[in-house]
Amino acid sequence: MNYEVFIGFKTIVVKETLRFARIWIQTILPSVITIFLYITIFGNFIGERIGTIKNFSYVDYIIPGLIIMPIITNSYMNVVGSFYSARFQKSVEEVLVSPVPNYIILLGYITGGVLRAFCVGAAVYFVTTYFTELKISNLGFTLIITFLTAFLFSTAGFINAVFANSFDDINIVPTFLLAPLTYLGGTFYPIEALPIFWKEASIFNPIAHLVSTFRYGFLDLVETDLTLSLLIIISLIVILYLIALTLLSKGIGIKN
Repeated sequence: MNYEVFIGFKTIVVKETLRFARIWIQTILPSVITIFLYITIFGNFIGERIGTIKNFSYVDYIIPGLIIMPIITNSYMNVVGSFYSARFQKSVEEVLVSPVPNYIILLGYITGGVLRAFCVGAAVYFVTTYFTELKISNLGFTLIITFLTAFLFSTAGFINAVFANSFDDINIVPTFLLAPLTYLGGTFYPIEALPIFWKEASIFNPIAHLVSTFRYGFLDLVETDLTLSLLIIISLIVILYLIALTLLSKGIGIKN
């Protein structure tokens, strides 16, 4: 990456970072409040009646899933909101006519989503320390899964932003796709507890693989084949990234 290209990448990343940092009350604080409510209601009130799951207290068992939920939504919403706004205001055209390669433009937006995901993830993890003394068993692995998760859903958000025709459209995928996949992904229970059909279908649910790998990073608990889960996650990243880069290169949703 030469200096001129690096400056272009840095400019996009700084813009994206300042964008969510300036309005942290809307971008970071809601996730902190949500995690507090989830742990209070599900972890404490309901958890006392459930007891333990796989030798872990219920609140410790669900914390990895509760942390990865805002990581998914924030990385996704950061990119879909930012790029659609750039399309709507026509400011993205100024970026496209610049000498910055398309892959750098895409990586700039994705990096902004990844940074927001890490900020939110750190904030919600800090909240969980008030409810439990749970320590991260595999910090390096957890950070890698956090990065892969944020990269995956930042890329997905970019694709949604390309096809969105209104601000209402950017909420369709989170509402009708991400939410069901999240609640069927083993956040609040082990996948084995699902009916046979949903249990077998969970292999096609990427969020189930993300939750299980994240839970391994926190609890050192193996619930699925980690190699298979990582393979699925990385494959989805490659596929979605190539799709997003192709859409950007062809100007779909921008030049049309």
